Amino acid sequence: MRLIFAVALGSAVGGVARFLLSAWIEQRAASSFPVATLLVNISGSLLVGFLATWTFESAGVSAELRALLTTGLCGGYTTFSTFSLETVALAEEGALGRAAAYVTLSVLLSVLAAYSGVALARHWVALRAA
Repeated sequence: MRLIFAVALGSAVGGVARFLLSAWIEQRAASSFPVATLLVNISGSLLVGFLATWTFESAGVSAELRALLTTGLCGGYTTFSTFSLETVALAEEGALGRAAAYVTLSVLLSVLAAYSGVALARHWVALRAA
């Protein structure tokens, strides 16, 4: 139960941090390019790489603190950070083909899924309006 609370707390902090940082960036970046999401994904990937390594390689870091910082904070901030860390782990294992497949499939299938979700929602809305 302590692990679940740690993840929940970290997720709340990470989600709020993402919201505030994205809003701050969007106010300053007059662009149609999603720069806020890009910067959140990059900073989240840096953060999870550091925190995962630090918490696993430092003595005395509890499972609760590790879960709060990695799964909770970084996961609430951006799940892209987990994707990035998993890709690095595959590459470090020497599984470059699997890492490339993971990146390719994740991006292509996720974009296709988002497109499908948009199409399904529009269809649903049209059916309800009829």
